[in-house]
This record gives sequence, C-alpha cells and structure tokens, in this order.
Amino acid sequence: MLEPLPVTIIGGYLGAGKTTLVNHLLRTANGRKLAVLVNEFGALPIDEDLIEAQGDDLISIAGGCICCSFGSDLSAALMDLSDLSVRSDQVVIECSGVAIPSAIAASVSLLDGFKPDGTVVMVDAETIQDAAMDEYIGDTITRQLADADLTLINKADLVDDAHVERLKTWLTTLAPNARSLVAAHGKAPIDMVLGLDVNPRESQQTGHADGLFESIALPCRNPVNGEALAKKLTQDAMHIARAKGFFIDETGALKALHIVGRRFEITDAPANAPLGIVCIGLKGQFDGDLIRKTANEAL
Repeated sequence: MLEPLPVTIIGGYLGAGKTTLVNHLLRTANGRKLAVLVNEFGALPIDEDLIEAQGDDLISIAGGCICCSFGSDLSAALMDLSDLSVRSDQVVIECSGVAIPSAIAASVSLLDGFKPDGTVVMVDAETIQDAAMDEYIGDTITRQLADADLTLINKADLVDDAHVERLKTWLTTLAPNARSLVAAHGKAPIDMVLGLDVNPRESQQTGHADGLFESIALPCRNPVNGEALAKKLTQDAMHIARAKGFFIDETGALKALHIVGRRFEITDAPANAPLGIVCIGLKGQFDGDLIRKTANEAL
C-alpha cells in the first residue's frame, strides 16, 4: 500500500505573498514532484517559464509538477490527484486570503491517501500588526496565525531588522506553536517550508471569513495605462484590501497587477492570462460603484 501523500497548507491574509511563495517552491523543487492546488485558478500567475503545458483545469510544470484548481470542492480535487498517471511527492494547498487553515487541514485528514503535513502562514512584515488590531479583519488574522506551524515573515525587505525582531516576539503570543522564518519576495528554502511533519490540531473553526468581504471584477477589455489605474485604485477612498488580475498595457503587452492596500506592483503576465482585475474589500467600506467609476477614468 502506498504511503499517504503529505499535504502542506499555505495560508495568510490577502496580499501576504502566498502566490509568490508557490512560484518559488515550484522553481526550486529540484526534482520533487509537487501538486499545487489553488481555489482561484485564473488568478494564480504561474511564472511563464515554468509552464510546460496547460489545459482547461491543469497546468503541467517542467520537472513533473502540476497546478490545478479546487474551486469549492477541495476533496474532489485531491481525489482527482489519485487518478493521475504520475504520483506527486507532495501536495501544496494555497488557501484563499480569508480561509482558516485548520478547517482545511481537518478536511484533508478525513481523506484516505492523504495526510496533513503542516501549516505555513504567510505574514506581511509591514502591515500584519496593524491588520491584526483592525476591528473588522483582526479576528480572521489572529485565527489564521493560531493555526500556524511555521510563520513565514515575508516582505522583510520593507522593514528594518529591529522591526523584524519585534515582530518575531509578537508572533510568539499569537502563533504559540509555530517557529518563524524570515524572507523577502517569498524566497524561503523549500526544505524549511515543506515536510514539517506536524499533525493538525483539532479545529472548531469555520473554513473562511468570506462573509466579511465582497468583490467586484473590472473587465479591462481595452489597453490600460496600468500605473495610472493602480494609483487610482490605491487611494484611501477605494478601501481595496487586495486586487489582482491581468490587463493589456498601452504598448500591447500583457501585464499582471497586484495591489495590497496602498502598494502596487505591475509585472509581466503569462501569455494566456485572462483579462480582468478582481478587487476585494470589507463590506460596509467597499464601494463597488465608486471603484468602477474611478477605474473607468483610467480605462
């Protein structure tokens, strides 16, 4: 009988850098066959040079890795992995930014052929402490941190060393069972992220905090001045917690836009990336009509 496949769960709040970490793990797999499951397939910009082939719901990556979507049915996606002709060595699940990792680990533990292998919670070094004290999203963030076996302090290049040390101390109270690792741009050693070999703690938590959030999609059918659009969407009045998607710039190049609060980044996008930008914000603050009106000025 085959040994159960180890499953590593990567969680963390919106914009912490989960997708960047996933791409880094795929890039540094070094012969290890990873199966990556995400619940927002179209929004996962797998680095183009890693892609070997792509179907409707499966990306094959050089070196034997794959990436696929689980949508709202994680259990079915995991069982589909069992039917593939090539067996993976490790499964990596990228949670949504508002998911509670222990609830996902509990689902994995119920399936034959799989075993939870640890939870990594990504932390935005610059914003996590303020976010954890926010009256609307703080509970989601603290619940995520409580589930961590490893807290990956990302974007450490945006703060000084003293801030990182204070953050480590702060995390010992919110993630008491976790050790910490510091990184920039999601570049953490693969052997320190995967294979934690930690059994999941019993969870009484629900799977996500989606009820606190709402989203809208901006179609981006025409060429866009990406920087002008990003500057408008990062204004305080927009109350956008996270935005990501793809657009064609004024030169005809396909670009990816990532927004976290007031920060934004524009990068090259995969050739087959679907056009459109999804904006996410808190209910009660998030004004979809204002965002559409503001975006249209740039579009």
